[in-house]
Amino acid sequence: MTPEAPIEFEEVIARMKSERPITLDFSGNSARPEATLDEARTELANSIGEIAHKVFSKKYGPLVGTVTKTTAETLLKNAEENIYRAKGDATLIIQELVDRAFTSPKKKKK
Repeated sequence: MTPEAPIEFEEVIARMKSERPITLDFSGNSARPEATLDEARTELANSIGEIAHKVFSKKYGPLVGTVTKTTAETLLKNAEENIYRAKGDATLIIQELVDRAFTSPKKKKK
């Protein structure tokens, strides 16, 4: 080691003591609030529209991105509604099957 090394080491220690300590905040509070479902759908549709515009605008014209964006947003919204409806239907079917499987059958009269 050179005689300068202890001086550099002391400077580093002094700087570490003078700086604010690093805080790790894992409490879940982020700088950006979590996006709502509508915002996420719109953002995804915008991305799909931009990709379609970059890929297909020379062949199909400048409006392909806009049309694709609105179509993607409509399809995503309809898919969400259909999935929600299907979830309700599946819940009813499963509940009916469970009720039939776990209820004791009534004894028949002779």
